[in-house]
Amino acid sequence: MNSLNPATMHLPEDKERNSVPDIPQDSRLSLYRRLKLIRRCEEYILRHYPENEMTTPMHMSMGQEAIPAAVCEALGDDCEAVTSYRSHATFLARTGSSSLFFGELYGREAGTADGKGGSMHLAALELGHFCSSAIVGAGFAVATGMAFANKRQKTGKIATVFFGDGAVDEGAFWESLNGASVMRLPVLFVLEDNGYAVNTPPRERYGFKSIEGVVRQFDCAFFADHSNDPESLYETAQAAAAAIRQTDGPAFIHARCCRYLEHVGIGDDVDTGYRTREELEAWRTRDAVETLRERLVNDQLGAQVDDIDRALEEEISTSVRAAMASPSPAHAKLFHGVFHENT
Repeated sequence: MNSLNPATMHLPEDKERNSVPDIPQDSRLSLYRRLKLIRRCEEYILRHYPENEMTTPMHMSMGQEAIPAAVCEALGDDCEAVTSYRSHATFLARTGSSSLFFGELYGREAGTADGKGGSMHLAALELGHFCSSAIVGAGFAVATGMAFANKRQKTGKIATVFFGDGAVDEGAFWESLNGASVMRLPVLFVLEDNGYAVNTPPRERYGFKSIEGVVRQFDCAFFADHSNDPESLYETAQAAAAAIRQTDGPAFIHARCCRYLEHVGIGDDVDTGYRTREELEAWRTRDAVETLRERLVNDQLGAQVDDIDRALEEEISTSVRAAMASPSPAHAKLFHGVFHENT
């Protein structure tokens, strides 16, 4: 493995911001709620996963919350989300439903798939989250097809696919980006770039110089935001959505982030040697949840932030109790939902 040094580390970038963001107060508080919901749900998982009641692999989103939270807040109901197996942040950001979330993680009928899908297969179409998939890169073609349907039906919706930098290695990435550009489809590609495909950095996988250089070869609007600042990402997402509507074509957001935990599981993987403690701590000092909370408090919104925190604690507690009280799926439901069924 190549030796690690500051020149090759995956680090956040500084971005100058106005002292007072040009974002409505309600949107700023809603953005904080999305962020904090994701963080508190995953902190619950960290505490209770060892009890072995949530018998599903966990690909944790901790550290990556700002991107889906900002995009879902900026696009609102126009966002039709598709995401990868690292699904927690996008699902919670789009649906706001900790009850469906924990129902599925606990393997109960209260979940999104009667408890049969687990962490990697979350879906709630009625709430704007179309699917997540354990297959790397599977979401590209799905979102592109959704965008094609939206264009034909003139729904005004934006199919939004969230993916990691490892998915760029898949052929479906290039095919979908090309197809969306040629057919001028309203699809938003959101790259949650945490710097590693499991534990392999881009320099060992990419035969091209940069993602930006690749995307700019296509007829697709390109935006980059490597700050991990939730309000900056919100403004970037708004600009991308505006570009989609103005050009009648796709847009791409390249956003850097950091996966705080191991690729799969709830542990710390720094000792494995593919990244350093210094790199991880550089991101933790720019933690999106704490950054936005501090900023809101400084802007005299501390009381509203405290109300959000208290309400989320009660909401998550209620959702967990409901999940635990829900029955496990009956054997008769084994094949339910596998194929199309007339209802």
